[in-house]
Amino acid sequence: MATLIHFFILFPMLGFFISIFVHGKREALLSRIAFFTPALQLVSFIAFFVYWLLNGHETISIKDFPLFISGGFEFYFDLYFDKITAVYLFVGALLTFLVTIYSRYYLHRESGYKRFFNTILFFYLGYNLVILSGNFETLFLGWEILGISSYLLIAFYRDRYLPAKNALKVFSIYRLGDIGFILVMWMNHNLWHENVTFLEINNRELVHEHLVNHSLTGVIIALLILVTALAKSAQLPFSAWLPRAMEGPTPSSAIFYGSLSVHIGVFILLRTFPFWENQYSVRILIAAIGFVTFLISSGIARVQSSIKSLVAYSSISQIGLIFIEVAAGWHNIALFHFAGNAFLRTYQLLVSPSVVSYLIQDQFYNFVPRKKTIEDYVAKRLQFTFFIVSLKEWSLDGLMYRLWAPLKWLGRRIPVDSFNKVVLIVVPAYVIALLLFMLEGRISSEIYKWLPVVYSFVGFILVLKSFTVRDNVLLAWALIIINDLWIVLAVFFNAAFTIDQALVYLSGIVVSGIIGSVCLTRLIRFEGPIDLVLFQGHQYEHPKIAFIFLLACLGLMGFPITPTFIGEDLLFGHILQDQVLLAYFAGMSFIIGGISVIRIYSRVFLGPHIKSYHEKAYRSS
Repeated sequence: MATLIHFFILFPMLGFFISIFVHGKREALLSRIAFFTPALQLVSFIAFFVYWLLNGHETISIKDFPLFISGGFEFYFDLYFDKITAVYLFVGALLTFLVTIYSRYYLHRESGYKRFFNTILFFYLGYNLVILSGNFETLFLGWEILGISSYLLIAFYRDRYLPAKNALKVFSIYRLGDIGFILVMWMNHNLWHENVTFLEINNRELVHEHLVNHSLTGVIIALLILVTALAKSAQLPFSAWLPRAMEGPTPSSAIFYGSLSVHIGVFILLRTFPFWENQYSVRILIAAIGFVTFLISSGIARVQSSIKSLVAYSSISQIGLIFIEVAAGWHNIALFHFAGNAFLRTYQLLVSPSVVSYLIQDQFYNFVPRKKTIEDYVAKRLQFTFFIVSLKEWSLDGLMYRLWAPLKWLGRRIPVDSFNKVVLIVVPAYVIALLLFMLEGRISSEIYKWLPVVYSFVGFILVLKSFTVRDNVLLAWALIIINDLWIVLAVFFNAAFTIDQALVYLSGIVVSGIIGSVCLTRLIRFEGPIDLVLFQGHQYEHPKIAFIFLLACLGLMGFPITPTFIGEDLLFGHILQDQVLLAYFAGMSFIIGGISVIRIYSRVFLGPHIKSYHEKAYRSS
């Protein structure tokens, strides 16, 4: 019976792939596939859940087929089912079913009808992979799908400026969560010396045995898990991205940012709780961040003029309370709170157009003066101060800009600003680096020890330059590829990292890089020189090139459509525990490289078309 868990992955996967091959004009068939997929999942889950309860409701862990085995490294697919999984699966299936029915009529005759349902089913596949994952590697597979489907749905109205801009902004925050996750896997490799499963993490004696002499490592892993959860659940200081994500269609806002995706941070904390359960400083920190987020978000929500932003900040404040419940160990209350908040926010967002119309009419005919509350006893100056800072959203959005400002400043001052300089500086430097690598034993061991850090720093500098290039799109693309070559060379100094493992990582990078270069070259042939100063909207006239280039972008970022996805885990898995600087520069390159890739796609293909003979869409959706 336990093997039936596989169907909870199979149903959304089949629904997604079938929907891809349905013609865009067949709205009825597309919508039926979309709502029958979660409906079938829901019915199957209820039957399985009843059987599971009647048979002792023991935790189920299934170690499935290995995706890659090399030396002591094993990357395998693992599934896990317990009460946390059950609650999230039920809420996800029911809400996805309701939202897809609603979307059938809401998006009728919308030009992106097929694209919307394809992306929703893709999101649902990623959601189920996350919820059913039995190890960090399987969870990261679903995590990446959630991230890219979020980006695509925020930018759904891709001919408008703000959806394209905010999609890129949200993706940059998600990328911080990605690197937090990768560093968690890296440190777990060094702590456990294997791909640890959640079943092992739930073994308190085993966890204590591994942490007794590595308490600092345990605290760092717990803090990285917290950063990942904060970024995904829009807790401070990352709260500003959630209302910006509401640029997508109302149904996707409801299912992503009101109910399911925004609660994944809570899920991660629940799933890893046995690991940091005895780290009381971490538990206090989680509760403190949740409480501060609750206070600030509640105030911001009360002064919003947009109902979507109001619901977004209200949801953030409730998730702050759920963080407190998780930190306190009240997991049943946290799960109940999650389900209630998810249903409420989905309902509020779906009925928001009708509610706005009703309230506009009601305020004229049924006006009731505000009753005196406890706030009226607070000093007016304090009231007004809190009102103003809440109205400005505590400058949380500006905080994100200030986070990237030093990197942009540094990137603009790196003198590699043309292909000639790449050939004259970077290529000879790489040849020299290869020679130094092959001269092991002939140079000082102290110097040899620092070479990986130097090489990873060079890669970081190059990808930082790509992040700030504005006048040459091909140069920005090439620098991202060259960065990966430097990072691989840096990790090569660790003997356990073999040539076949390097090829696994570079295979997707090279193929995706070539395909992307061909797409950009072809587009330049049609449109002339292309810069990255403005959003150019070339998907209007070149949708096929835009789609192929998007696939190339995903491959270059390590999305699970090429072996590079496994290669990323291989790469970080072979960085030793004492190579903190190497891990830092490799991680930063991963963050900024991913943002640079999506920045190129967004600036070239999304937004209002640069040619004036196309009708210019509204800035916002």
